Amino acid sequence: MFIQTEPTPNPSTLKFLPGTDVMPSGTADFDTAESAASSPLASRLFAIDGVAGVFLAADFISVAKTDEAEWQVIKPQVLAAIMEHFASGQPVIEGLADADEAGEDDALVAQIKELIETRVRPAVAQDGGDITFRGFRDGIVYLRLQGACSGCPSASATLKHGIENMLKYYVPEVQAVQAVA
Repeated sequence: MFIQTEPTPNPSTLKFLPGTDVMPSGTADFDTAESAASSPLASRLFAIDGVAGVFLAADFISVAKTDEAEWQVIKPQVLAAIMEHFASGQPVIEGLADADEAGEDDALVAQIKELIETRVRPAVAQDGGDITFRGFRDGIVYLRLQGACSGCPSASATLKHGIENMLKYYVPEVQAVQAVA
């Protein structure tokens, strides 16, 4: 198995592309070893000293490191853990459930969701992250940043200058965009 590695805008996060499907649908974001209990892959990665977060998407895995860890030390361990996982035949996540939040799907929300799905998520995925719709209330679109986007120094600029401006242009009812945990 050949695993490509790409840098992300977040220096604490690397994107790993195993060349095979990772998640059949949706994404999964784990910020602690305890939260990763349902994922044999994420649990294996958290067993590496210095891993601070794991994000799983359709065809990539983003791994965040602690400030103390050095990529030249933990990157080979991460690559080995990913290879071992896929060789083991274990599922990526046990009892996979769709993580998307259910909500009112009126025409306005449907338009916002479609813009995020078609224009924002593909671009964010190239940088090793994801962004998901979490709600629309009182003119504010609530989005969740995951993977490399979570904690990225340029995330607030991306939200305010990129996503917010685009949504305001296409959906005049949008007044602001806000990140949620």
